[in-house]
Amino acid sequence: MAVSSTFSGAKLESLLVNSCSSSSASSLRAYFPCQQQMKAFYKPNRGRKGTVQRGGGVRCEVAQSQAALDGEKIDPSKASALSALEQLKTSAADRYTKERSSIVVIGLSVHTAPVEMREKLAIPEAEWPRAIGELCGLNHIEEAAVLSTCNRMEIYVVALSQHRGVKEVTEWMSKTSGIPVSEICEHRFLLYNKDATQHLFEVSAGLDSLVLGEGQILAQVKQVVKVGQGVVGFGRNISGLFKHAITVGKRVRTETNIAAGAVSVSSAAVELALMKLPEPSHATARMLVIGAGKMGKLVIKHLVAKGCTKMLVVNRSEEKVAAMREEMKGVEIIYRPLTDMLACAAEADVVFTSTASETPLFLKEHVKDLPPVSSEVGGLRLFIDISVPRNVGSCVTDVEGARVYNVDDLKEVVAANKEDRLRKAMEAQAIITEESKQFEAWRDSLETVPTIKKLRAYAERIRAAELEKCLSKMGEDIPKKTRRVVDDLSRGIVNKLLHGPMQHLRCDGSDSRTLNETLENMHALNRMFDLESDISLFEQKIRAKVEQSQK
Repeated sequence: MAVSSTFSGAKLESLLVNSCSSSSASSLRAYFPCQQQMKAFYKPNRGRKGTVQRGGGVRCEVAQSQAALDGEKIDPSKASALSALEQLKTSAADRYTKERSSIVVIGLSVHTAPVEMREKLAIPEAEWPRAIGELCGLNHIEEAAVLSTCNRMEIYVVALSQHRGVKEVTEWMSKTSGIPVSEICEHRFLLYNKDATQHLFEVSAGLDSLVLGEGQILAQVKQVVKVGQGVVGFGRNISGLFKHAITVGKRVRTETNIAAGAVSVSSAAVELALMKLPEPSHATARMLVIGAGKMGKLVIKHLVAKGCTKMLVVNRSEEKVAAMREEMKGVEIIYRPLTDMLACAAEADVVFTSTASETPLFLKEHVKDLPPVSSEVGGLRLFIDISVPRNVGSCVTDVEGARVYNVDDLKEVVAANKEDRLRKAMEAQAIITEESKQFEAWRDSLETVPTIKKLRAYAERIRAAELEKCLSKMGEDIPKKTRRVVDDLSRGIVNKLLHGPMQHLRCDGSDSRTLNETLENMHALNRMFDLESDISLFEQKIRAKVEQSQK
């Protein structure tokens, strides 16, 4: 049906109120707030029978002729609503049913944004489910996932509209972090579909990390899947993407030995400290580790691997420290409570901080009165801060005799082995390219699912209508057994007729030739049975958004 370009936003809003419950209407207004948006949705469908009147009114011959066939009288007020409904089906539905939703990543990383910005945007793991729920509550977002680490803050979404989805997510990030949208836009990066897929695979493989092949990022990608299980909004496309990324990360590490050398932020922190200390002092420098969590434990392990046999560990409780002491026999690990932190720092040459504290542990006033360190270790007390948010304030750099390094400074460690990194990265890229094609093939195969559903629904409508006609001709006194036999017969015929087409619509995506044939079959069936005009997918998406807003 053709649609008048002068069809007003108020008219469409009235339609939405009529076609949904009154409680849903306010939520739907977000989709069509004004006439200009309606014009954006407008795409005439020449395949439907209908006419456009010059005065802006629309006469829907389809609705009227169908009612005439059914022997019904048309109420003028209802006819108006039917006309509006037909316009919605043939115009607004196009943008959602004829274009596949996009996978989009909106991110800020150590490569694009300073640590000051990333720490404001960081979302704790416990808050990921809430963030997914809020993101999927946005008008144009169907699925979402959050990957928040010390080096990156990336949001992956399946968006109904790329432009509007990015705009909504960016505004959400601004609202939750307090950072202006303009500043986020200055430092963010945007990737779509195949590029977004390749990026996540590179992240999982450790190619986008400061330290090539670091294993910690793969564990963090796994955690996204673990936390997302059962969360509404962590849907089939996003969960499939992250699960495939885990496979890629494992394969790259196995086949390229990319993890050789420094494989985590913790190991890079240790290497950076040793680079800054005079080499003769490596065995005698006094080491202090604040925080005995995962990162702190890795720092201690890497210190031991570099030959350190004695260190102080400050933590809230002694339990984790005692467990590490038991695990690392022959290493003197001395526990001190958090209240002794400044006293321990006064006795240390190198201070590693890796706690989850949201406020700095060390500020200028804490460090300026610490005693100077020996010239044998360079005369500088090193603060290696691998926490986000930072545990050491930037003001500490103003203190004479102190140097502060944070996660951004680990780039120096990465540059130390550039040639080997590039060689292994090239090997990994070949694997990523291969795996990206497999994922895209799998995602392409999902395109046939709506067609399968619509074809079966189309056949079921015909079966039910013809069955009703048959039973009415047989009279009212038909035994239940006979009704059941006739019903089973009709279902059997439909199932046998659909078996062939359904087989040619199913594909696991592993064979590109079979996949191409499957997609050709899908388009052929859509044309033959006019399935593309079905707006059920659009209606489902609208209803899903309304239901979300009501919860």
